[in-house]
Amino acid sequence: MLGASPSPTASGQDAASPQPGNPREPGALQRPKAPTLAPGPHGLTPVFRRAAAPAATAPKTVALTFDADMTADQGPRAARGERFDNPGLIAALRALKVPATVFMTGRWAEEYPAQARAIGTDPLFETANHSYSHHAFTPDCYGLPAVAAKDMRADVERAFTAFAKAGVRNAVPYFRFPGGCYDDGALRAIAPAEVTAVQWDVVSGDAFATDADAVAEQVLAGVRPGSLVVMHCTRSAAPVTEEAVRRIVPELRRRGYRFVKVSDLMRPS
Repeated sequence: MLGASPSPTASGQDAASPQPGNPREPGALQRPKAPTLAPGPHGLTPVFRRAAAPAATAPKTVALTFDADMTADQGPRAARGERFDNPGLIAALRALKVPATVFMTGRWAEEYPAQARAIGTDPLFETANHSYSHHAFTPDCYGLPAVAAKDMRADVERAFTAFAKAGVRNAVPYFRFPGGCYDDGALRAIAPAEVTAVQWDVVSGDAFATDADAVAEQVLAGVRPGSLVVMHCTRSAAPVTEEAVRRIVPELRRRGYRFVKVSDLMRPS
């Protein structure tokens, strides 16, 4: 869950030359090929925020991304009826024919395996990694419990294993830090997992929002060609996202935008 615009301390990349998808599998997951970025300085995990500024004649593209997050300790709340999923949002994306990248936690995939499998086998979507626990990868990140540096790689790979167990088939080697918080230590710790970290350049403001129009207006004001938008797929903490998406999509299409997945945004034109 994103509480506000993050302030990462490590330097990242807007875009770089994509590399072929890495065939090495954490756990038993079969990942489809997808473009990734080359490692950063000293082998640090690379960071992607948006596509490079396209040529004036290039098609206008934008990627909507959705964090399906649930922390490792929220099981009791789910058992009492709190909903961390949002099937209405996924249905809306399908009805609107909007490709999207869903950044899923392993704990979410365990709680909602049928939904994880449905998303994870639908060619309209791709499933990316948002950690297993949704605990922070830096010491101070919106009050989230922190993952020890020695456990960070395992947390990432445990999420991929949870995806495989749920039946996800479209997982891509992309990772979004919980809260968007990272530093060089975190980039170094997860480098052996061979993922590309994915941030964003447009914050939707849907987390804990109650006004769908305000969310839509914030997205529409921020999107530029090549933008990457962060939103959420959880009714509990982002209850107006579906309604906002139903406003955002037709307006961006009216402005000439085409919706793509992160892998498409990262792929050279």
